[in-house]
Amino acid sequence: MGDISKDIKSKFKTNKIKALINIKYTSNWLSSKENEFFKPYGISPQQFNILRILRGAKERTKVQIVKDRMIERAPNATRLMDKLCDKNLIERERCEHDRRVVYVKIKNEGLALLKNIDDNKNLSFLEKLTEEEAITLSNLLDKIR
Repeated sequence: MGDISKDIKSKFKTNKIKALINIKYTSNWLSSKENEFFKPYGISPQQFNILRILRGAKERTKVQIVKDRMIERAPNATRLMDKLCDKNLIERERCEHDRRVVYVKIKNEGLALLKNIDDNKNLSFLEKLTEEEAITLSNLLDKIR
């Protein structure tokens, strides 16, 4: 991946427009790399996000809270959780007092999978950034929002 102008064969009216297009282009590129990274683990990046949320919660959590905490607001979050249940990585239970409320909790198998993923430091698609550059980039992205 080189200069965005060469990659998409385009000139930009301003550097701010170039930066915007570069963010979108890089976002799609990163999504593709993430999908490749998670494929051997049999989960998607969104399912990884759900597992991390549940690991952080340390106890059963309402499905709606998990949905609210997701990085990408997935309209299919319930289906993603169904698949995690099918893979025996999380468990679901209904509230006794209000049958409309559903809780989810990460299982030991889910924790083991996360540990396996955490131990794999092969995020080679980020290796070109130094730690300092990563801090600068995060700060700039925060500034945009």
